[in-house]
Amino acid sequence: MQRILMIEDNPADVVLWRMALDGCGEKYSLEILPDGEAALKFVHTHRAGLHKPEPCVILLDLYLPKHNGMEVLRAIKDEPALAHITVLVWTSVASQRDLREVERLGAICRQKPLGLAEFEQLALEVLAMCKGTVSLSH
Repeated sequence: MQRILMIEDNPADVVLWRMALDGCGEKYSLEILPDGEAALKFVHTHRAGLHKPEPCVILLDLYLPKHNGMEVLRAIKDEPALAHITVLVWTSVASQRDLREVERLGAICRQKPLGLAEFEQLALEVLAMCKGTVSLSH
């Protein structure tokens, strides 16, 4: 089973991701963290070895309450227990500076899908990446 961690504060986007992943017809588990504070706690539990198994992909909204996605991304990439996990950052709007920083940190940035068909395409790529059959490109 593919284990995916989603850090997203918008319930509508969570519903669309679930629908898209369900439409792929593969077994997966989706853990949802609703804000940057919960995401940073997740990073700390991995540091302490308390949170297993690890996700194959982390889906990260760039704009989160409490701590923004960039802060969360830095924490993930600075944590040796998580640094190897692919992080897919998505956003509706990102500055060129943010895009460069996401790339520098080794994450992938995508425009937030506008409809279910775009979510489904991205969900297929994420699941394929979890299985190691495809690598998402920038």
